[in-house]
Amino acid sequence: MTDTTSSPLRPRAVSAPVLVLLGLVIAVGGWLLPVNVKSLSPALLRAAGSGTPTLAAYGRDLVDVEKIGPAALVLAAARATEDPKAPALATALDQFAARQPGLMAWGGWDPFLDPLFNLRADSGRRGSTPVLTFFNTQRARGILRSYLAQSGSEVVQSFLRLRDLTGTGRFVPATRPGGQPLDALILLTGLLYQGGHLSPSLQRELRELGEMALVQKDLGELESVFINLLSLGRRLDWAQLAELTRRTDSTRTLGEFAHLSRVAPDHLPLIYAAALFSDSADRVAGYLIEYGKSGMEDLRTALTYGQGAVKQLLLRRVPINRTDNPTLGIAAEVALSNPQLFLALKYLAVIGGVWLVLRGLDRWVVGPGGAASPAFSLGGLKSGGLSLLFAAIVLAVTEPFFIQSAPASEFQLRRPVLVLSTVAPASDSQPASPMETNSLISIAVFAALQVGVYLLCLSKIREIAAQDVSPAVKQQLMKNEENLFDLGLYVGIGGTAAAMVLITLGVAKANLVAAFSSNLFGITCVALVKIRHVRPFVRQLIVEEGRAAAPRLAPKAP
Repeated sequence: MTDTTSSPLRPRAVSAPVLVLLGLVIAVGGWLLPVNVKSLSPALLRAAGSGTPTLAAYGRDLVDVEKIGPAALVLAAARATEDPKAPALATALDQFAARQPGLMAWGGWDPFLDPLFNLRADSGRRGSTPVLTFFNTQRARGILRSYLAQSGSEVVQSFLRLRDLTGTGRFVPATRPGGQPLDALILLTGLLYQGGHLSPSLQRELRELGEMALVQKDLGELESVFINLLSLGRRLDWAQLAELTRRTDSTRTLGEFAHLSRVAPDHLPLIYAAALFSDSADRVAGYLIEYGKSGMEDLRTALTYGQGAVKQLLLRRVPINRTDNPTLGIAAEVALSNPQLFLALKYLAVIGGVWLVLRGLDRWVVGPGGAASPAFSLGGLKSGGLSLLFAAIVLAVTEPFFIQSAPASEFQLRRPVLVLSTVAPASDSQPASPMETNSLISIAVFAALQVGVYLLCLSKIREIAAQDVSPAVKQQLMKNEENLFDLGLYVGIGGTAAAMVLITLGVAKANLVAAFSSNLFGITCVALVKIRHVRPFVRQLIVEEGRAAAPRLAPKAP
């Protein structure tokens, strides 16, 4: 029969210290991999942005194709992100303004508008001018109306017929006194459609809404579109608006962008630049609506790394991990190509590494040399379950949104709610913030203390089991260690008490989950020691003592 105990593949073939060291190396290596489930590592963003255009470089390309208005917003974003090439972009814009001062107000040259408004003529305006500033005048609207009336597009002609509708909701009908804003917005929409400045999906949606409005003789949902265009037309020049609508796939995104321009006007250059950078206004608006101000900071960070970083952030649509955990930056480029594979490797490495550490400690601290009573075996540490527990804690520390979701967004679209009393509705209460990293670290420390107590108790039980004394003496020795076996409970209560004192003194932030976790771990440790180990061992000793006493008590044969 083959003896398998000496096989080099068995864990016993590796010494306990080597096993612990190997486990630590594997676990730390997995922990350092720059991949996460519900967040994005800055190292991964830097790798994604490496070698891709920066904001200033992208803005310079816009200047070369004479899209001055978009380039001006990109320049503002480059300055906000401290792009070192921002001064060169500013110089290029100044040089263009000196050559073509009239085009600065419109944001660039347009073949459809130039015959109507002579864009190159110096109007005296310096810098970008909101497009509705030009279209609000009666003369400009008359020119646009005459031009669009000659269009061969049936959709443009249907837009012009919207001027005759009287069911306009919040707008004054376009043909009545005070209807200039609606008239300008109808003409602006027709001009964007005529010039091919709308994405195909947005064109289709606007066409359907226009046809529905004509059938119902009421603007209906189209009114919201015009309100959103009003917000954007008061903030963007012609070229800026045209570039944005070309990257907008739906009226919903148009509304979200208009909403962002109202609630975060100071960040409009960053939001606009990200939409051009990623070539998708939909992803930018969706990300900011979901994550709010923290998402705005994440977007700013991605913009500093380059175009590839912005696309990666919006593709993953998760927050940036700002826990300042160290990462293996050298692995970021490889992980970027297959993040799911590296995520699986990270989990396996952390779980496997912790398992090896616990197995090594079991042989090194609890049972050195494999010492144990031949009649009884403690079974060692429950390495599988404990490794899963510690791996979960480690991953929770590295994942700020692993346990709870990201904070509620400040940019969420909210409909007005009718309030019938002075009592604030329950929905206005502030959402709970996600568990902080310090709290997770405290929980990990409490858990580690209980594992240390658990190791100590197992070591003591094995020490008693290995002594060459009678079962009765071993029972007395086990009774003598009752206080030691309750140590986990004492440590747990002490940890909770210490945490509550620190919270009361203001040294630590109030977090009852972290404080009472110490007590919970203590109860679990004591229950595991006494039920899983002490009780079976004492029972075994009682049985052995009974068997030893049986021959002495048996009646002698006559």
